[in-house]
Amino acid sequence: MNAPERMAADDWRVFHATGRRQDIPPVLPDPPPWRKFRGSPAEASPPDDPEAALRRLGPGGMTPQLDDEQIEIVNSALLLRRPLLVTGPPGVGKSTLAYLMSRELGLGRVLEWNVVSRTSLRDGLYVHDAMGRAQAIAAWQAELRERATPGPAFDGGEQIVNSAPTSGDRQLAPVLGEFITLGPLGTALLPYDRPRVLLVDELDKSDIDLPNDLLHVLENGSYEVPELVRDAADTAGVHTSDPGGRTVVHNGRVECREFPVVVITSNGEREFPAAFRRRCLPMEMRPPTREQLLAMVEGHLGLRPRGTEDLVDLFVQRVQAGGTHSLDQLLNAVQMTTVGGFQADGDGRKLVELLLRDLSKGR
Repeated sequence: MNAPERMAADDWRVFHATGRRQDIPPVLPDPPPWRKFRGSPAEASPPDDPEAALRRLGPGGMTPQLDDEQIEIVNSALLLRRPLLVTGPPGVGKSTLAYLMSRELGLGRVLEWNVVSRTSLRDGLYVHDAMGRAQAIAAWQAELRERATPGPAFDGGEQIVNSAPTSGDRQLAPVLGEFITLGPLGTALLPYDRPRVLLVDELDKSDIDLPNDLLHVLENGSYEVPELVRDAADTAGVHTSDPGGRTVVHNGRVECREFPVVVITSNGEREFPAAFRRRCLPMEMRPPTREQLLAMVEGHLGLRPRGTEDLVDLFVQRVQAGGTHSLDQLLNAVQMTTVGGFQADGDGRKLVELLLRDLSKGR
């Protein structure tokens, strides 16, 4: 066995940050005994969303380059079934990592939970449209009263009396499950045979209590929907976060079979509680190098337009000067050079300055 073959045989990693979809998805390592879950019955395989991956990763197959240490952290999170807490400045590709992992490992559509200051744990788990249900019940009761009330009618000039509806033609009452939609976190914890990828974006913008509220769910891989627990029915068909998705919840409780691949991003605007950090594997993403930026531009655009190197050099200079910049800005500037007649080093210089402006200055 030569050296490359020996390295391949000894390599415990299933994720290599290539971003290439494999014909046969890799088999994930078995979880530790304390991270095994028993959710049932198994859910159907999740849908794919190639358009979203195309927007995030581009058509060229070139992806943000992770170093060996970062790749090992990602693989450790996969093996240990623990969330990744990814920190770094805005625009370095933290959220893109979720799409990179999903495409390479063949895990289907990424579930996105975009966190704001008003976000609560329940928003991520499920939403109960209580108002919509109340309106549906009122409409149903009104329909029953209308159909049960005798009224005059005429048939061939003769008056007849409407009779009350029989049991066979009664309209069924609105069921509770029709007004419950599982959120991104709640959907990710359904009992899939292969884990879903969940992106929890910008958790540091959340209310101060949300990280602590997440502890129980991240540890136990399960949750309850109190409205369904109190309902008389043992099962309820509910909506999921996937487009047109439906599932059946038994006894108001959801538990995963495979803990989801959770990527939590943070811009470093605040510290998280120690109990929360203990349940996550930390990973810092640093600004990409010049070579990585060139590869990323080529991956998104499928080519390297003339003048790309100059724009990348200008972008790197501004980042190194301490400004806040995003990869989107660089892509927009390079995209403009593909428009016929646009000259980045001529009349278009002012527009390039606008596209590559320092975002920390607020304008």
